[in-house]
Amino acid sequence: MWKIKPPVEFPQEAKYRPVLESLAPTDPMSLFHLKRGSPEEEFPDLRRNYTCMGRLLTPKMYARQFHRCTQSGVIFDDVIRPGLEEPGEISGPMTVGCVAGDAESYILFCDFFDRIIEAYHEHKISKSQESDFNYDNLKGGDDFDCAYALSCEVSVVRGVEDSCFPTHCSRAERRQLLSLAKKAVLKLSEELPGRWYCMEELGQNQEGVTVWTPSISQMRTGTARDWPDARAAWLSEDKSVLLWVNVEDHLKLVTSRDDANLAEAFKCICVNLLKLETQYQRLRHSFVWKQLLGWVVSSPADVGTGLRVSVNVRLQLLPQHHRLPDVLRRLRLHMANTETPGEYRVCNAHTIGLTEVGLTQLVVDGVKLLIVMEKKLEADENIDHLVPAQK
Repeated sequence: MWKIKPPVEFPQEAKYRPVLESLAPTDPMSLFHLKRGSPEEEFPDLRRNYTCMGRLLTPKMYARQFHRCTQSGVIFDDVIRPGLEEPGEISGPMTVGCVAGDAESYILFCDFFDRIIEAYHEHKISKSQESDFNYDNLKGGDDFDCAYALSCEVSVVRGVEDSCFPTHCSRAERRQLLSLAKKAVLKLSEELPGRWYCMEELGQNQEGVTVWTPSISQMRTGTARDWPDARAAWLSEDKSVLLWVNVEDHLKLVTSRDDANLAEAFKCICVNLLKLETQYQRLRHSFVWKQLLGWVVSSPADVGTGLRVSVNVRLQLLPQHHRLPDVLRRLRLHMANTETPGEYRVCNAHTIGLTEVGLTQLVVDGVKLLIVMEKKLEADENIDHLVPAQK
């Protein structure tokens, strides 16, 4: 039978233990004097909460996170606040219902965030997230049927090391991020000329830049605090590249095309993002990367690649077909209405588990299949044999 031996006592350890404990970093939570009840008393009412957070958070999980605090002061109630402000609808799209205040949040509250990411993205966090910006590995994307595929857009978000995310950053930190972005883009402008626009100028409907108005949700969660202070956009002269700073995340790089040449749009994003990343590294402010999560940003819905690839497609019959929800789920795609009747925006539903090339390939292959299905329905043919296996 195994017996537990008493710990060995070392005289020197006993002598210097008070000194060693005094050198240990202070628990950030001990610096706060919040007038809060117990975890049981503070547990939120989630009975009508339809977010991913609302479905996964339990009293025991809440109690484990309750007394934790990051070095910048993010507590767990800050993390779940978006889901409490916007509880969602039972028939509406699933949202994550939470946000990270800084990169450390993903580490300190990992048992919560890992469950959220696994449930939302249907991806088990068990191996390293890979990254691939070699656009030559993409097959197709420039050969859509232009009678159906109308336009496309590729965007990517990034978080900057040693800076709090938008819901938690201070005014000075936000202004520093804007100053840093201007220094980084200065080098980029040598090859791709462009100009900066502050939010006041964008309110005058500048050509090529969509006017950005913060949503009620962004105001409630603190993302749009002090609006429009230190928020800006950089637009290239040829209007091929748009960079948002301090809007939804630290950085959001966007390229859009009036045709559906997704291959060129993806190439444009890859080339300019890598140039931008190089400049940030030279300024000693790299983008946030975690081995298992990939590129880390404020929302768990965007971790991994931070990439959103979308194609606007004209579809008349397929949206009414009873197999469409199942097809989109199997293709790991999301389809939404646009302002134009009969035109839909098709994009990747998840951002983690595949590389940037892999996600873009998923959209390319999926859009082609949706167009084939639409043509079959126009010819009054059956499409059941075209329903794909689960991706």
